[in-house]
Formats: sequence, structure tokens, C-alpha cells
Amino acid sequence: MQAENLRNVAIIAHVDHGKTSLVDVMLKQSGVYRANEQIIERVMDSNDLEKERGITILSKNTAVTWNDVKINIVDTPGHADFGGEVERVLKMVDGVLLVVDAFEGPMPQTKFVLRKALELNLKPIVVINKIDRPEARPYEVVDEVLELFIQLDANDDQLDFPVVYTSARQGIAGYEPNELEKDLTPMFDTILKYIPAPESDVESPLQMLVTTLDYDDYLGKIALGRIVRGTLTANSHVALIKRDGTIEKVKIVKLFTFQGLNRIDTAETYAGEIVAISGIPKINIGETIASLEHPEALPTIDIDEPTLSMTFMINTSPFAGTEGKHVTSRKIRERLFKEIETNVSLRVEETDSTDAFQVSGRGELHLSILIETMRREGFELQVSKPEVILKEIDGKKCEPYELLTCDVPETSMGTIIELLGSRKAEMLNMITLTGGITRLEFLIPARGLIGFRNDFLTETRGEGIMSHVFDSYKPYRGEIQGRSRGVLVSSDPGESTAYALFQLQDRGTMFIAPGVKVYEGMIVGENNREQDIDLNVARKKQLSNMRTSAADEALRLNTPRQLTLEKALEYINDDEYVEITPLSIRLRKKHLDKNSRVKSERRRALGGK
Repeated sequence: MQAENLRNVAIIAHVDHGKTSLVDVMLKQSGVYRANEQIIERVMDSNDLEKERGITILSKNTAVTWNDVKINIVDTPGHADFGGEVERVLKMVDGVLLVVDAFEGPMPQTKFVLRKALELNLKPIVVINKIDRPEARPYEVVDEVLELFIQLDANDDQLDFPVVYTSARQGIAGYEPNELEKDLTPMFDTILKYIPAPESDVESPLQMLVTTLDYDDYLGKIALGRIVRGTLTANSHVALIKRDGTIEKVKIVKLFTFQGLNRIDTAETYAGEIVAISGIPKINIGETIASLEHPEALPTIDIDEPTLSMTFMINTSPFAGTEGKHVTSRKIRERLFKEIETNVSLRVEETDSTDAFQVSGRGELHLSILIETMRREGFELQVSKPEVILKEIDGKKCEPYELLTCDVPETSMGTIIELLGSRKAEMLNMITLTGGITRLEFLIPARGLIGFRNDFLTETRGEGIMSHVFDSYKPYRGEIQGRSRGVLVSSDPGESTAYALFQLQDRGTMFIAPGVKVYEGMIVGENNREQDIDLNVARKKQLSNMRTSAADEALRLNTPRQLTLEKALEYINDDEYVEITPLSIRLRKKHLDKNSRVKSERRRALGGK
């Protein structure tokens, strides 16, 4: 039996192709908002980091009603680092809207999310978005999407996908690029026609797979998932089947379904519906809610393994404890182990030291979002350089490879190819796009991407666009040259002065302005040469009746380079840390004392021999 008045659909796409904007318009046109209600742009990107960066990090659920049919919509992240979120939520739906930019066409993450959807045998609808872009090439993009489907071994039914052309910004859609209607009616009609209604076996014993976790200050932990079969009732006792097969008797206190942006308190709901439940504090992702009489577990969720790891440590700099609330290893440990309850792509391991933890994730962005979140919660910590996770396959040392796509101006093409060649990248394809832009596709070791974004933006003068997605593990390619320049290291504690910075700025690029507190071993800039240099940025001008402080007003300082968290993580070498506090991001040497650094270098050189 099918629930004909229900559809479950996920919206998948590459980052920045317009998924969240499309959901905004769907909510607006389906009557979710009152006529006088203030509408927030990208309403589904609800946390602060999502709003600031303009990306979706966590999958969200909403629901709209169209022609008396309820459509549950799941908005998914578009960035490869949050692919674990996409893999889980696809288990809840029967079809997907694959949103593709009418100019850019299929990108690496399009391939990644589509592969996951096709593996689960979901029905795809292709939505060509941003049709109003001046350089839009809709028919070419549809052909590219078809090629991608063939490349991913789609079956005949999946290859016969319907296509809808939209402009999410204008809220219009149509079956042809030049015949758009005044609203999204064609897209809603296509969803009802092609996305199959969910199977609704209400007579069989209850089964529900937990795919996402949320938290509420009043209700505690909230579990989201789809009821596969049976009926679920609020205030009822059910069996919770853990991943290891053990069974616990638990009570569902509250039961919610989705309507618009709200969770609706419900007494009872049936198979096929996506629901949220509260009242089970120890519930985790991948566990099954089942009937007490016939507890049967559903297959657990397989998530791709992490590819990048770094060490999180307590802050040991001279400024430790001056800017943050949570500074102890106990607090950091609690926070990290709490994170892995909801962030299933993350791994946290204890190390030999009680003050350090090995944290592994799907990429730099995945880990940096965690660090930024902790920083905003008042944590102080320091982290090491990201390292790729190596594996031994058939007796060979293997490393993760990424599929990299770069859209670059033709003038920068040679430089970018040369730059990637030195990072062991292998070119797969080159496509000429309109407007003097060339698309380059490479297969590159994940190590080669660490620190590449800075060089890429510099060489393309900020005009280049790059994106990458995990491809596979392949044999280790050998050493890759890291940073080509040394750093400027503070030799004395104090406060940086304009006088000292003016005298030293010819040595390289400064990372700090005058009036910044520094300590010995703190990195204050980048050297123009390969070696590290220790220098005193806190040196003051000796005043006398002949030389007055008023002369400082004439000093012209170069603008210091501002390092964001991601840039800082990419920048550091093996012998350096990033120090993170709620107020500051600082770079420092592992050994703050110069003599300790010299001894460490000597030991490393001898060990190398």
C-alpha cells in the first residue's frame, strides 16, 4: 500500500548551485508564510556559520503542501566535507531534485551526491537552476548531466529523468528554458508525477531508522528518521536496537511531524512519514526504533571513512587562559566526544598524552567548522597541521586522492597547471567555457591540496573557482614540496610597535599590526626567503630630547595579511601550531624557545640521515 498523499524528496547539488534559495521559494509559494510575515532569506541555513559563509552545513527538514499532497523536503549540504550528512538523509527519501547551475554544469560534488542517490535507487528529477544568468547554457548542461548519469551506471529508468528549468531568485519554472511560467507550478507538478509515493505498511511491526540528531534546550536530544513500517504513537514504549545488537526498552515522550518551518506535535503517525521523536537521551544515529513484541533491526548506515586528521591540544602558549572560558583537557575531551554523537563522519581518538586528541574528518572545512564552533563556545585550544590518513591496500602504502575542478582565466592557466604539477596532480580534462574561462580537471593526492587554495587565489587574482571531492585511495606518490618560504618569529615578548614593524617590513609580509601582544616563538609574518628568522617586533624607539616620538606619525606601514582559520590551518608546517581562542587566531612554533628549536632541527636532521 502507498501513501498517495505524501512524497519524500531531498534536494542535492554542488555547493552554491541554489538549493537553499529554491527551498525558500517553495516555502513561499506553497503558502507557508502569512501575507504580512517577514521572510528571511535562505531561511533553512539557520545557524550563524551557515549564514556567514552562505553554505549549508547540516541537513534540514521542512514540508510543504501542494494540491493536498504533503511534500517532505530535506535540504542537504553541497560541500564534499559534509557528505556524511547527505549519505544519511538520502535513506529517508524516495526521490531527489538534482539542482545544477545553468552555466557551471555538473561539478565534483554533483557527481558525489548523484552517485549516492543512484546507489540507493532513488528517482531523480534534474532542475537546471539560475536560468536567468546571462551566460546560461541550459541545453549543453542537460547533455553534461546525461553524460554524468551514464558515467555513474544509472539504470534505464533513472536515465529517463524529467528536466525542469528554474530561476530560484525570481521564483519561476518551466519545461523549456524560454517558456517559463510565473511560479514554480511545473516543478511541484513534476514532483507529484515522478517521485513515487512511499510504501505505507501500517499493519506490520514498527521499524524506524534514526538518520539525524538534533538538540533542544527543553526536550533534550531529538532523533529524526523515517518510519519504514508500522505505526508510531507518542507516550508509547518501544525497543531501541543499538548498533551492537543490544535492545533497550525506551519511552517516546513527544512525537513530531514537519509542516513548513515548524515541528507539529502529533499523537500518532504511520509508515512513510518523516518524524522527530524526543525522550530517549542515549539514542544515536544508525540505531533502530522497533516494536517491543517484534524487535527487528534495520541495516545500519555506512558512512565513508575520514581522509584527514589533526591533533587537538590544550593551549600551552604564554597567553593560555586569558581569552577563553574552557581551557582544560577534560572540557575539550567532553566537547569532542559530544560532537561525534551527531557528527558521524568524525572520529576522535585518545593519544599517549592526556592533553591531546587525534581528530579525523572528511576534509579541512569539516574540521575547521568544528574548531570555529568550539571557538565561539568559549574554548581555547591549539591544533597541528592537517595530515592525510594513509592506508595499506594489497601490501602497498596508499593515500586519498581528490577529484579537483578549477575554473580559471585563460591568462592564469599555464601557471595553475605548473603549480599543480609540482603537487603530483594528473590532468584529466580541459574544457573551454565562455567569457575567457577554462575548466581544468585533475586527480590529485589530498596532501597536494593542503595550502593550495592560497596560491590558487593569488595566481588567478581572486578570479579562480576551485572545488574538490574525494575520489579513491591510490598508491602513495612520494614527497610533495610544502611551503616555499620561511616565517618571521618573535624573539621577545611584549607589544608590537610601529617603529619595529617599519624597520622589519622589508624582510617579508607581516601578519600583525602595531599594538598586538606577542610572545617568544609566536609567528608574526612570512619571510621573503626560505629560512625562518627571529626578530624583535616589540622594540621601542629610544627617546631623547633630539629624537621625539612625534616622528613615528610619518611611518608608512604595509597592510598586514589577515589569516582566517582555514588559511592558518593550510599555512602551517609540521613544526608549527595554530593557537585558537574566542578572540584570536595566532600561529606559533611548537618549541617557543629558539635554542629548543635549533636542537629539535638538529635531531631531525640527524634522524633523517
